[in-house]
Amino acid sequence: MKYSSFILASLMTLALSACSGPTGPAGPAGNTGTTGSTGNAGNTGNTGNTGNAGAAGDTGATGATGNTGNTGNTGNTGNTGNTGATGETGAPPR
Repeated sequence: MKYSSFILASLMTLALSACSGPTGPAGPAGNTGTTGSTGNAGNTGNTGNTGNAGAAGDTGATGATGNTGNTGNTGNTGNTGNTGATGETGAPPR
């Protein structure tokens, strides 16, 4: 009971302030909050698809005709002919 008179006085003040007059005007608006941090950068996009293979190249032109070859070497000398047959014996003198 040490604080009973204080508690009673507080309760009476509270009761009086609850019905003491009209509500006062609204206070001023509060300060605007700080701007939030910037978001993280987005992920890198996927690599594009590989292109199609190119068309085959045109066939090359026909090559030039080659040069005429050199004349061939002279052939070897033929073999020596066979010895002729022995002549017929002459007729006896007359």
